[in-house]
Amino acid sequence: MRIHRQTMGRRKITVIVSAAVTVLLAVGYIVADAADMAPGLLTSTSAQPITFPAAAKTRTVKTLTGQLQNGPTIDAAQAQKLVDEFASAEGVGNDFSLIIADAQGNAVVKRNETVAREPASTLKTLTAFAAASTLDMSSTLDTDVYLTGSGDSATLTLKGNGDMLLGSGESDPNHINGRAGIATLVARTAAVLREKNITTVALAYDDSLFGSKRLPDTIGANNVDLMNAAPMASMAIDGARNWNGTTKPADPDVDSKFPPRSSTPAADTATEFARQLGEQGITVTSTAEGKAPESKPIASVSSAKLSEIMSFMLKNSNNTEAELFGRLTAIKTGQDNSPEGATKAVKSILEAHGITTTGLTMADCSGLSTGTQLTVETLMQTQSKYAQTGTAVASASEALAVSGLSGTALHHTFPSSTNGLIRLKTGTLDTVTSMTGNVSRTKGGVLTFAIIINNPANMWSAIQALDHLVGQLPEL
Repeated sequence: MRIHRQTMGRRKITVIVSAAVTVLLAVGYIVADAADMAPGLLTSTSAQPITFPAAAKTRTVKTLTGQLQNGPTIDAAQAQKLVDEFASAEGVGNDFSLIIADAQGNAVVKRNETVAREPASTLKTLTAFAAASTLDMSSTLDTDVYLTGSGDSATLTLKGNGDMLLGSGESDPNHINGRAGIATLVARTAAVLREKNITTVALAYDDSLFGSKRLPDTIGANNVDLMNAAPMASMAIDGARNWNGTTKPADPDVDSKFPPRSSTPAADTATEFARQLGEQGITVTSTAEGKAPESKPIASVSSAKLSEIMSFMLKNSNNTEAELFGRLTAIKTGQDNSPEGATKAVKSILEAHGITTTGLTMADCSGLSTGTQLTVETLMQTQSKYAQTGTAVASASEALAVSGLSGTALHHTFPSSTNGLIRLKTGTLDTVTSMTGNVSRTKGGVLTFAIIINNPANMWSAIQALDHLVGQLPEL
């Protein structure tokens, strides 16, 4: 019992001391608070922000970029070893070309580099470079509504300017696909009509932007039911895709499913516009194709910036938007408003920038049509120009898919250590697998590459061999 009483006595002393310390700390903090030495309710002056000295030295982007591009010499022996392994890998076959070069386009290793082959969607890098070099990538594609007449004789004309990623709902500021919404355009239009006491209109739609020829000649073989590309139109909702019977992706900017597309995108847009006008209490007596007047629109909605649409196109390998950029480039440069004019415009711009077009035959601007041929030199030099030209074509170079992070790169198998280091464009058709891009090397500097395999002995094995080779490039 004596031991128990001693233990109890010690505990009482400990409690008393702890309480005393707590009181002293509380009193001390109150005093410090009142003296503005500690934050609290009694502090009488505002807290002072922490300041940091200015940087002693800054570097311009060009200086930094130049140093990053150059880096140490690429290990040519290791690059050759990787290429030899690739060439002998199961499934690759003999019908391939490749080139690995530094940021300036100086080849380190090359095989069959002057042989023209079918590139599939890597062709889109050429279209992207030409468009980014020519168009105002900060501009938008507006969809406008015009009003003529009054009273019961009023006519609305819906005119598109190339936005084929309209949404059917309200304008969505958080996505590229659906940035401009039909519901928003209808609400703005209906508000003006109510002000003018107009409740009945005829509706016309102007789809004249891209002339009479809307699809390349040989695109049909790889575009059954228009699943991979819609005909060019002045406007379309969600790329003219028909989701009946198909679950629509939750993210409208993820282009991972391929339902059939409409052959009449502009007419469909006008039909949806008329339907929603009816929900707003505006009676639409007729809908027909027409010509917009030379006047100011009463309502409009704007697409995402062209730079954002470029990102959507390259990351998703979207054929419709690639053809759109080709047509816009043709119109801007004064070429014929046709698929042929678009390919001519792209080729002329490449040549003007010193990119070789020897062996280049463009059946379209997306790589989907049969008959396109080019060499890996053309692909590689385009990547080199991305690196050298800098901000002038940033909307194209920065829109490439990134290993481990975005776009079609997520469909390929690279080591996790390469995440964020490889910027690439892929290409896949029944008899084609290809890839081109630029790489941030772990030793410093940048390299460029282009690889095309036609008629592989085994497609799956060829893709695995391609992924393995590209996945090792950051270590060169």
